[in-house]
Amino acid sequence: MPTTPTTESYGDHPSTIVHRWEPEGGGPPAPVAVLLHGGWWRDLHDASLMDPLARDLAEAGWAVWNVEYRRTGTDGGGWPRTLEDVDAALTHLGRALRAAPDRYDTSRVVSVGHSAGGHLALLNALSLDTPVTEVVALAPITDLERCARAGLGEGAVEPFLGADPEPGLHSIASPLHRVPIGRPQLVVHGDADQRVPVEHTRAYVTAARAAGDRVEFSEPVGADHFAVIDPGHPAWGGVRAHLAR
Repeated sequence: MPTTPTTESYGDHPSTIVHRWEPEGGGPPAPVAVLLHGGWWRDLHDASLMDPLARDLAEAGWAVWNVEYRRTGTDGGGWPRTLEDVDAALTHLGRALRAAPDRYDTSRVVSVGHSAGGHLALLNALSLDTPVTEVVALAPITDLERCARAGLGEGAVEPFLGADPEPGLHSIASPLHRVPIGRPQLVVHGDADQRVPVEHTRAYVTAARAAGDRVEFSEPVGADHFAVIDPGHPAWGGVRAHLAR
């Protein structure tokens, strides 16, 4: 398995790119992991946040797509452009999967999103055209109104939705209010998270299950916001065990 990815564009903007780790030839069709990084949708952070997970999954035989997207700041991102980029990346992936059915296991296309990336992964799964079969949401942002009221992410919701969002937009942009998502989900959120309170995720899981979604929830004791994307931490070890099943 290559130790560095190749990079290709899925759109016209410089940030609409995906870093791909491809499975070596000759083996059975590889499962596919789509990685969506966090960082409160801001351009201070990029897809390199997910490189350790990408490498870990690639070494285990997964085809990995580590997706970049437009973010707030100077990058031109925000609602709905950021989500539209993710949708475009997944459409691009779907075409690649259909073009090489012997290379990829299209029954196992898992979207793995952390924090803001978890938010995007959950909302993308609502699309009827997505090739994603399952979502793994790691310390996801699920309730934008609650985040905005608390000023979480140093006030990150306002630049994402705009200073004067239309009525109802907080709900439209929040996975909590869009359930059922319609895909099986593994949600992992440490009880020591100081960036996104685990109480938000508990409320989301309750709502998603009540709406009929199949949701497995793990709350690793002592895990902070970044433990869930540390390949050496037991929190990620639990995700890998889940994916191995």
